[in-house]
Parts: sequence; structure tokens; C-alpha cells
Amino acid sequence: MKSKKVNKLSWRRLDNSAKIFPMSTGKKYSTIFRLSVVLKESVEPKVLEEAVKQALQKYEFFKVRMKSGFFWYYLEHNPKAPIVEEEQDYPCQYIDSRRNNDYLFKVTYFKNKINIDIFHSLTDGNSGTTFFKEIIYSYLELMHPKILSEEERKLRKIEYDTEDSYMKNYDKKAKSNASGNKAFILNGKKIKLGAISTIHEIMDLEALKTESKKNGATITQYLTAVLMYSIYQENYIKAKGKRPIKICIPVNLKKYFQSKTMSNFFSYITVEAQMKKDKLDTFEKMLHFVKKDFNQKLTEEEIIKTMSTNVKIGINPFIRTIPLAIKKALVRISYMEIRKYTTTTFSNIGRIGMIGKYKDYIDYFLMLIAPEPIEKIKCSSCTFENKMVFTFTSVLQSNRIEKRFYEFLKEKGIKIQIESNGVLDDIS
Repeated sequence: MKSKKVNKLSWRRLDNSAKIFPMSTGKKYSTIFRLSVVLKESVEPKVLEEAVKQALQKYEFFKVRMKSGFFWYYLEHNPKAPIVEEEQDYPCQYIDSRRNNDYLFKVTYFKNKINIDIFHSLTDGNSGTTFFKEIIYSYLELMHPKILSEEERKLRKIEYDTEDSYMKNYDKKAKSNASGNKAFILNGKKIKLGAISTIHEIMDLEALKTESKKNGATITQYLTAVLMYSIYQENYIKAKGKRPIKICIPVNLKKYFQSKTMSNFFSYITVEAQMKKDKLDTFEKMLHFVKKDFNQKLTEEEIIKTMSTNVKIGINPFIRTIPLAIKKALVRISYMEIRKYTTTTFSNIGRIGMIGKYKDYIDYFLMLIAPEPIEKIKCSSCTFENKMVFTFTSVLQSNRIEKRFYEFLKEKGIKIQIESNGVLDDIS
């Protein structure tokens, strides 16, 4: 497949998944995710700025701005230079394009950390990671040209395309088996509007692997069960919950379909646990349930059903002909209701690999997802070398769920280091 890159005269449609985000986004629903790298040395701002420019030359897909058409938003080439600033705000904040030279991503730094906040209409976590890694590679090469000159990374040919892989791979006849049950919503007082608590639990990967394997589970299954147990113990019981705990797990569709697209190409499964009906009152029972549910839902057949249902909504002839202004109003009215079908989201983007000597300058990576007024806590994780970082982003005043999660894993002999932005009290 030939590489299709965005050029100065081109424009492109939003992919099927991306269409909803600009119509629902705002300060309460930012639909932003963040990737961060913690280096072993302080960040040089001017060098980082040059690194971002170099990365954009290779991935012009990201050098775009969003415009509104009569029926849908679309993307076109952005001739402006990207802005790189010192981090001053909470993570995953709404990106005001007017203050960001119209870019749909924002690069910031603080001490030895580099961040990129990305609007989900631009891309997903998988492709966002690819672009972020390019920034890091370029930055380290500019900082350490003699040491990294031996690396042959620059000889690697970068190929990608901008196709809407949803449209290419969906099944017109597929029907979703998704439940229509509303979810248990986390209870508790919220912190001030706009503030976000972040708690990073940095784990020993080998110890986590050993514990997961001992229980016959993957790492994602095991941590999903620990999360469910923590919610059950610290929120569900005290709130006398009756509705199911529903955890949304994003799925990278490139693992199921051949695709080189840099656009969004993900789906999800929803683990729906009827706590009282299924007598899920111990961790062991929850883990057994989670493993069984994953095995049933994480199949190509089921993934296609979920993906195809969402595609059909986007290509519905009636919806397509509604003017954008009316679409936007309808989506904003309905979005609050839609969110009531998920308790929380847990996105594990897996291992972030870096080649050669570049690894020597990196401590670990982070991933963060913006919490929302209804889905008040969101969870994410990523791995680098032998460190896996599980991150809670929250708008709740209480950190009991985060603390129970930490204590449970610590009792299993897994070493965990805690880092946070200090919005809530320390949990260690």
C-alpha cells in the first residue's frame, strides 16, 4: 500500500469514529488523551520545539486544523508552526485551537517530562503513540547527536495512509449484542471544575506478569478485575449500588485487520458485571467473570459486530443530511445520556518500544484519559521496559478507589511506586 500523506492543498474527512468528538467536546467533555515520557535529564524547550517540527515533516498527517462544513467537520493543512510551552495546567484539558495555532494536539514540558495532549478526532492512542515516539526520537538525536549518530533509525522508511479503515472493514449485516442496561455511576463529591487528580501507580512488570499468570489471566484481565473489586469495595457497597458495574475496554483494531491508517481505528468491549445477580462479592469471583467475559467478547466476530453498529450510525442517510449546527445540538443533548452506560474506562495501550541507545535516556511512559462529569474516573496504562504505569484520572474528592487498588496489588507482593499531581492526598 502506498503512503498517502497530507499535503498543503489537501483536505480529508474525519474517520467514522472521529465524527462525534467535535460535536460533543467542550470544557466538561474534552475528549483528550495524553501521552508523557519521563526522561532522565531536564528538557531543553528550544530543542523540543525543533523536534516537534521535524516530526511533523515526517508525519504531515498531524499538521492539520479542523474546519466546519455544512454537514460535517473536516481537516485541512495547517500552515502555522506548532506551539511548545511549559506545562501550566491540569492534563487532558480542552484544547482551544485559537490559542494553539489551530493544532489538534498540544506539546508541553515540565522539568524532565514531555507531554502531548491529543484531541481524539485527530487520531487514537496507537497512532498517537507512533507520532509521540517520533518527537522523542528527534529530540534525543538533537540533544545527543554524537552518541545517537550510530543508530540507523533515519534509514527506516515511514509509511502510513489516511484511509477510514472503519468503512473498509465493517460488515453491513453484523448486529451488535450490546446490553441496553445503564451502568452504576460512581458516587462522591467532585473537586473544583476544571481540576483533575492524577495518580500514577508504577509497577514492577515481571511481578505483575507472575501474579496474572498464576491466576490464568492476561495483565489486562487481571487489572480489570482489580479495578472492579476496588470500585465494588469503595463505592458500590457504600452507595448500595443496584446497576451493573460496566468497564469499557478500548480495542486496537489493527490487531484484527490489515491497516496502516493513522486515523482512528479502534473499537471496544464492555465488561458488564451484575454484582448481586451473579453474586460477585469476592475478587476471585470477579476475576473468573472478567476472564470469561473477555473470552466471549474479544473475538473477531464480536469486535466486528460492535464496530459495524457504530459505523452504521455514522453513515445513516437521515443523520448524514442533517446540517452540522443541528447535529451538534442534538449530540450535546444526547451525550450526557449516552455516558450513563459506562461506569469507567480502562485503556491499556501496552508496551511502548524504543530502539537502541534511545532507551538509555528514558525512565518511563505515561498515558492519561480525560475524566468526565458522569464517568468520573478513567484509567489507563502503558509499559516501558520493566515498568508498567497504571494511571487514574479523576474529578472525585475521594481517592479511596485508587488506594484500594494500590493496597490490593501491594498485598500480592507487587512493588509499586506512587506519583501524583498533588490534587488529592498521597495514597501510599
